[in-house]
Amino acid sequence: MAAFIIADVRIENPEDYPAYMKQARAIAESYGGQYRARGGELEVIDKDLWEPTRLVIIEFPDMASAKAFAHSADYAPVQAIRHANAKSTVVIIDGCD
Repeated sequence: MAAFIIADVRIENPEDYPAYMKQARAIAESYGGQYRARGGELEVIDKDLWEPTRLVIIEFPDMASAKAFAHSADYAPVQAIRHANAKSTVVIIDGCD
């Protein structure tokens, strides 16, 4: 069953953030990830719990692949670039049949 990484990202340093985007995509793809949404136009319908900023959705073949990417030694230095240049909340969620 597919799994998704969903991130809400507020970019704070737009000059350096593109380096993260390029590297993260290549690593995610090497773990079977496919970007389904990346900062496109969004419309907030209800916002009782949170006010989204910039959403990113990456689909993986399964939960194991998503977790392997998120916790990989390959991704760790790239994740540090994101931490230095943005604030974010990131979750992994199972898809449904």
